[in-house]
Amino acid sequence: MIKIEFPKPDVVIRQREQDLKPGDVPITPYHGFIDFHKITRENGGIFLFYNEKNELLFVGKARKIRQRIKKHFEDNVSPVKNHRDEIFKIEVYEIEDPMERDIYETYAINVFRSKYNIDKVFY
Repeated sequence: MIKIEFPKPDVVIRQREQDLKPGDVPITPYHGFIDFHKITRENGGIFLFYNEKNELLFVGKARKIRQRIKKHFEDNVSPVKNHRDEIFKIEVYEIEDPMERDIYETYAINVFRSKYNIDKVFY
């Protein structure tokens, strides 16, 4: 049997409002999120979308994580297109090796029972 240890997330962002202090520049929320700048533009990895009850909604992978996550909020073909308003938390894991990304994505979908992934489901 193969044992897979899931890493700790590199970045976790949640929907929230900005707490403006004097001199702060307001950040325009993007579907309720104001911390997209914390997600890498250049690195690959996987991402997990959760709802407010901390239920896993969707797992994805990408060569450039931030752009792919934003696409899920814009695309008409995204598997979460009808469930975008449910997404409350995003966990990001930077994983450069494409084979490792694929393994972790498949593992997360099946072990954590992702709600809206339809490919790679073996349970």
